[in-house]
Amino acid sequence: MFIRLPYPAVCWLISVVFLTLANPAYSEQPLVKKTLVRSGEAFKEIPRLNQLQLPKTNASYLWRVPRQNKFPELSQATTDVVLVTDVKVNSTDKGIELILVTANSLKLQVLPKIEGNSYIADIPNAKLQLRSGDFRQEKPVGGIAEVTVANLDANTLRVTVTGEAFAPVVELFDSTKEGLVFGVTPSTSTAQQPTTTPEQKPSTIEPEKPIELIVTAPPDTSYRIPDATTATKTDTPLRDIPASVQVIPQQVIEDQQPRNLIGILRNAGVVQNNFSSRIEDTFLIRGFTARNVYRNGVKDRFADVAAFSSSLTNIDRVELVRGPNSVIYGQVNPGGIINIVTKKPLSQPYYALEVRRGGYELFEPSLDLSSPLTKDGSLSYRLNTSYRTAEDFTDFYNEKRFFVSPVINWRIGKNTNLTFDSEYEDIHQSPGPDSEQIASATILPNPNGKIPINRYLGEPTDFFNRQLNRYNYNLEHRFNDNWSISNSFQAAFLTLDLRNTDVSSLLEADNRTVERTQFTYSKPTEYEAYTLDTHVVGDFNTGSIKHKLLVGFDLFRQTRRSGIVRTAAAPLDVFNPVYGQPLGDTLGRIDIYYRDDALGFYLQDQVTLANNLKLLVGGRYDLVENESADRIASTTSIQSDSAFSPRVGIVYQPITPVSLYASYSRSFEQVTGAGRDNSLFKPQLGTQYEVGVKTDLFNNKLSATLALYQLTLTNILTTDPIDPDFDVQTGEQRSRGVELSVTGEILPGWNVIGFYGYTNARVTKDNNIPVGNRVEGVPAHVASLWTTYTFGTGSLKGFGGGIGFNYVGDNKPDSSNTFTIPSYFLTDAALYYRNNNFSVGLNLNNIFNVRYYEASFDYLQRIIPGRPYTAELSVKWEL
Repeated sequence: MFIRLPYPAVCWLISVVFLTLANPAYSEQPLVKKTLVRSGEAFKEIPRLNQLQLPKTNASYLWRVPRQNKFPELSQATTDVVLVTDVKVNSTDKGIELILVTANSLKLQVLPKIEGNSYIADIPNAKLQLRSGDFRQEKPVGGIAEVTVANLDANTLRVTVTGEAFAPVVELFDSTKEGLVFGVTPSTSTAQQPTTTPEQKPSTIEPEKPIELIVTAPPDTSYRIPDATTATKTDTPLRDIPASVQVIPQQVIEDQQPRNLIGILRNAGVVQNNFSSRIEDTFLIRGFTARNVYRNGVKDRFADVAAFSSSLTNIDRVELVRGPNSVIYGQVNPGGIINIVTKKPLSQPYYALEVRRGGYELFEPSLDLSSPLTKDGSLSYRLNTSYRTAEDFTDFYNEKRFFVSPVINWRIGKNTNLTFDSEYEDIHQSPGPDSEQIASATILPNPNGKIPINRYLGEPTDFFNRQLNRYNYNLEHRFNDNWSISNSFQAAFLTLDLRNTDVSSLLEADNRTVERTQFTYSKPTEYEAYTLDTHVVGDFNTGSIKHKLLVGFDLFRQTRRSGIVRTAAAPLDVFNPVYGQPLGDTLGRIDIYYRDDALGFYLQDQVTLANNLKLLVGGRYDLVENESADRIASTTSIQSDSAFSPRVGIVYQPITPVSLYASYSRSFEQVTGAGRDNSLFKPQLGTQYEVGVKTDLFNNKLSATLALYQLTLTNILTTDPIDPDFDVQTGEQRSRGVELSVTGEILPGWNVIGFYGYTNARVTKDNNIPVGNRVEGVPAHVASLWTTYTFGTGSLKGFGGGIGFNYVGDNKPDSSNTFTIPSYFLTDAALYYRNNNFSVGLNLNNIFNVRYYEASFDYLQRIIPGRPYTAELSVKWEL
């Protein structure tokens, strides 16, 4: 095949080449210095504002003269969007300096105003690009209540500096070394008279009347995130993406306090599939299994093959892109992409301690620390760590989980940024991973009755231990405002150790006994995964048509070494269990080795044909290879495949807040093995057609997406009608549906996130399953709603609460549709108080103690019960 050199060495060699090419010594060019003229005084470029004597001119002249440009010569400046890559606040002898770090501050056009005790500056040709979202800092110095920098819309940046009593005095400076500098001095009086230039007459200047600005909720509590990167690998407004994309932000996670990833994703209509949510991240999206879990755009390879549940400690937000996305990410399940965006170092010191205490002996303290490490802020860090101990409703269960994730960010130059991060997680769970019960002893009639929800059918001595290590770096370099390169590398290592007693269906003879088999790792299973991704993004025009071009490649290798011993375990009476009986004979041994290699090249163009008409076109070519070796039988098989994955989409915006879109996309997954004639199986293909409408309401505070789709999966294995000992790839499944998602703020302080989805997933071709059967495990209807309200003024300021509902319709857990798992409706609630640096919250989950089953396993009628009513208290201190 195409990869034979030692894989880590190949990845690091390529990385070093790109690090060298992106070194600022070769690529950064000095900006032209500029002299700024105002009221006859000249201000030259400055290295630091606190070394200057600020001129004695107040903010009235600069910001209260209608239609006055900050610098007259900028009136002809280009309207291209300028990216602000960092925000810094430094103390000075007069107040603070607020720095918008950007590669070209000369293009910024500032439209300022005074409202009440706030100075507000809108920059219509700029965008804030922080991975942590918007910037906010409270009380940086005496007299300044708050500083915020946020994206007002897709192409407008808003800077707000709020004084404690009066609007501050603000002056602007350009620093070619860093960007645009706001010199802020707290005011102690509202007596600010406008100053005029010699060319102006006082009578021509009419100061604006102050507008009272009442902030009823902190700006960072909004549920609406306007941009996402997962769908296109570029920072793109959601309204410009021809796909259904939903972002669950940090604020939702903080309000709901979920224990696992499915607790976050159910806000987007995702349901658990196959395994217990406390064990594994396996989901259903649009009628198909989705193990496409990514972290910062890099695939979590272990989600495909290993039972692993993600820690939530360092999660900033979760982005979900529904439908096939092989055009960007290579071989994936067709249902959708889940991208976990982790927390990054902050430009200002931040220290937080949180403690969670809840039902089933949950105890979880966590730390979130971040600060610059150097005086100029070029080197900064973030550290997230947590320790959890818990029991659960299942008999004998207990869990210990330790997690730590350090991140170092190095701003090598104004245009170059390098981030190193790692994760270590150690999980010990006992008994084993399976908490399944038997349908014929729970939801189906049984003359012996029903077993309790806490009944464990394995052995109390079962266990499941996992140790994970991830090491990542990401290099980003901007050659100029239009072209940039990104290079990332990840090395990940996972070790599993397990003893699990598996159960079969009930014996028909007595309807109370299950046969069991114990699986034990003869040695810990070891996974290694290496991933390298490099891509270039460029903005250019062809006449009046604008392009954002993405060109890149990625490659990865994953290996797995596993040894398993199967042993007969004693049968168990599920209504009167007796544990600890002697084991029987050894049934078999497995000693296997797997290797997966992939190399992909991708190209994408986001074309702006007109301001209200946008086209997305992309394609990707993949080479994949799988090797499997049976070390007991001394046999090895190697299979290579290739695939091309296209995508095309169009967005039309008849009016500013409405986007109409249509798209076509395809995915692929390798299928290993051969048919009766020894011909290798082809990859499975997922093909989707989608149309939809997106809208922004309430002055861009609330966003909604309505989507209709048809998704077809072909080349599914089914029994060969000529020889049932073999398979053929004539199977097909089709999912059709409609989805509605709503996210944002209805009124100040009132947030909402909701989803409804109808999915009609059917078997359309098969040699065994009746055509027309429902696809196993897929509910036809899924709905969720979560809403909170926080008081922003008065005696109840800081108090808030929320209520949520989650409905999952019934589903058929086996492909033959022999029985039905009933639907369920859950109700959750939250009460909290947040005041400056202290917050406390109470979360109530499954308030009415509904008995439900969150997932099903297979044709053996194994189903997974969900957690009963729990209450959790969280206390958080922030500095």
